Amino acid sequence: MIVYADNAATTKISEKSLRAMMPLFTEDYGNPSSLHSIGQRAKEYLEEARGKVAKCINAEPSEIYFTSGGSEADNQALRSAANIGKKRGKNHIISSKFEHHAVLHTLNALEKEGFEITLLDVYSNGIVKPEDVEKAITDKTCLVTIMTANNEIGTIQPIKEIGEICRKKKVLFHTDAVQAAGHIPIDVQDMNVDMLSISGHKFHGPKGVGALYARKGVILSNIIEGGAQERRKRAGTENMPAIVGMSVALEDAVNEMYKTSKYVTGLRNKLTEGLKDIPKSRINGDLERRLPGTLNMCFEGIEGEGILLWLDQNGIEASSGSACTSGSLDPSHVLLSIGVPVEIAHGSLRLSISEYNTEEEIDHIIKTVPKVVSYLRKMSPVWEKIMKEEK
Repeated sequence: MIVYADNAATTKISEKSLRAMMPLFTEDYGNPSSLHSIGQRAKEYLEEARGKVAKCINAEPSEIYFTSGGSEADNQALRSAANIGKKRGKNHIISSKFEHHAVLHTLNALEKEGFEITLLDVYSNGIVKPEDVEKAITDKTCLVTIMTANNEIGTIQPIKEIGEICRKKKVLFHTDAVQAAGHIPIDVQDMNVDMLSISGHKFHGPKGVGALYARKGVILSNIIEGGAQERRKRAGTENMPAIVGMSVALEDAVNEMYKTSKYVTGLRNKLTEGLKDIPKSRINGDLERRLPGTLNMCFEGIEGEGILLWLDQNGIEASSGSACTSGSLDPSHVLLSIGVPVEIAHGSLRLSISEYNTEEEIDHIIKTVPKVVSYLRKMSPVWEKIMKEEK
């Protein structure tokens, strides 16, 4: 049995999305910028896709710009707001310590360019407090960017409340909704957001495509120069199969959201109950305000990389909050931001499930994880030290 439990990293493409993409490869493969018939048919697909994405988040089609993914959308949003602020004599940006690196690394670059960056603390429940945002805003603040849901621990942020504060203070507000779109309701009007990023492969669409919502009146800066595509705000021939596939996947995810959420939440709750009593373990983040399919845990005395390798040997594909597998010995910045001690954060495991998972697969995870943890602890000098100190 192979159990895929890494849906926060990427998802299986849906049959509906795949079917919708095929004509763009084989029949209606024209360039939307071309004036001939095949090109104009492609343009119709493009605008239909734009309309679908807009409807799913309660935006206008003219407010949707297609990108290569969530990272590009984040980059364009942050740099656009920074440029708007610079023209108005404002150079202060507020974010949180547990944002995705697409946001944090862009903020690092902007800091080197003279912008002042405030990264808010995140509490043990993994949720940013709106009052902290309000206190941090100054007359120099040009942007607040807080993610809708965290990519590692799945906690959902009070975006509407933060948006209300930003609207009142006349500060632009961006949210990275890459993990949230297609899984929880997104309404840009109700949420009071000015810009929002999504990525197709997080809700059973294709990789390499995303979208940026920018409220009418927000002037975007180009980060890719060239042609006149996307109303001159994102050059390059549009990836038509991927754009269509993403729009269909998002539409399907939104239409089926209630049913999917109920099912996936049930699986996650079963998984939580089955693993929460492992000795010296902890669940990271709020137990209620979280995405339906995300469970993040830490196990003392062992490394996350070891957990992943042994789970893989037992047919379970998961991920770790630890950055060990990317060549770094540093633990997850997300876990550190919510107060998890360094030595414990190293032993993290993220299980993220979807509607494609089954009860049988959850049972396999519940049966396997405790065995793997126990096996690794028997070989761990760190665990041996912990046990000696308790005696």
